[in-house]
Amino acid sequence: MKLAFLSTFYPYRGGIAQFNASLYRAFEKEHFVRPFTFTRQYPDFLFPGETQMVTEKDNADKIPSERVLDTLNPLSYYSAANKIKIFSPDILLMKYWMSYMAPSLGTVAKKVRKQSKVITILDNVIPHEKKFFDTAFTKYFLKQNHGFVVMSDSVKNDLLKLIPDAKYIFHSHPLYDHFGKNADPVEAKKKLNIPEEKKVILFFGFIRDYKGLDLLIDAVAKLNNEYVLVIAGEVYGSFDKYNQQIEKLGILNKISLHVRYISDDEVPLFFSSADVCVLPYKSATQSGITSIAYHFDLPLIATDTGGLKESIIHNKTGLIVDLPDSGLIAQAIENYFSQNLKSKFQEEIKLLKSKLSWGNLANSIIEFSKSL
Repeated sequence: MKLAFLSTFYPYRGGIAQFNASLYRAFEKEHFVRPFTFTRQYPDFLFPGETQMVTEKDNADKIPSERVLDTLNPLSYYSAANKIKIFSPDILLMKYWMSYMAPSLGTVAKKVRKQSKVITILDNVIPHEKKFFDTAFTKYFLKQNHGFVVMSDSVKNDLLKLIPDAKYIFHSHPLYDHFGKNADPVEAKKKLNIPEEKKVILFFGFIRDYKGLDLLIDAVAKLNNEYVLVIAGEVYGSFDKYNQQIEKLGILNKISLHVRYISDDEVPLFFSSADVCVLPYKSATQSGITSIAYHFDLPLIATDTGGLKESIIHNKTGLIVDLPDSGLIAQAIENYFSQNLKSKFQEEIKLLKSKLSWGNLANSIIEFSKSL
């Protein structure tokens, strides 16, 4: 089958590019797939991080994508659609995560949908940081699709609120498998300057308000000095308020800061040094961090928001906290360590990993397209 895959690919970096690269590699084993990506993905004001592009520090999968779409240039919407139509794919596959992308991706889909089945993998329907135009833009985009892939109940429910008769399949987020093997925990702690005897809590990924890092910092303040919180990721905006919070609480000795983009080569250090990964989110749909943690057999503690409890099985692969509350998060962390749950949860994670392959997702999308 012929597929056009329009989304974020090399030379862009980040979790979406990694997801797409892994899925592309699964498709290419059995199908003719051509990747298309952006000439400009975001204007700088929508991406306050260091850079959108791969650097020499990144171990990126160099997917041979054709750069065709400028999200700020409507003329490119039509030229991109024409290039895809010339390829004449059976399926146009896209990924959608914010309403800013709706005009560009929606216009391409509208121009292609008469000759190809249009399927989109939905990360979010309504974004975490809401704008007045979200619903109108997203409805426009959704109506240009034949079907959707959802990975959490919260995304499914948001989709059906806007398009009640939408056709979709549900598939759990596959596990990232491109980060390599676990590092030796003792050596990983040494490289990160973490004392060997510490109980290590990991907060990993882009730092944004809705992810609740402030709640986790408050929770760590309630714990004794046996614990250390490793904060690893690039901040959206400023980290000043978190620095002020840490100083006010007097817990600088319990915090290990790595507030920057974490290259793929470094990822094993952070997950191998940690005893648990915490997702203290105030809102969520799903999180790719869970699949990275599972790749490294690392259990998670997460708040009961969005679709997190669908990927983290309470008392099997991690713990779910009822509310985004610092006291409850602190209590869950203490219970995790006092009950020595790490090894028990790791065995459950190993069983789960066998089911969450990229090949299974690729095959599900192909079969779904035949029903549309």
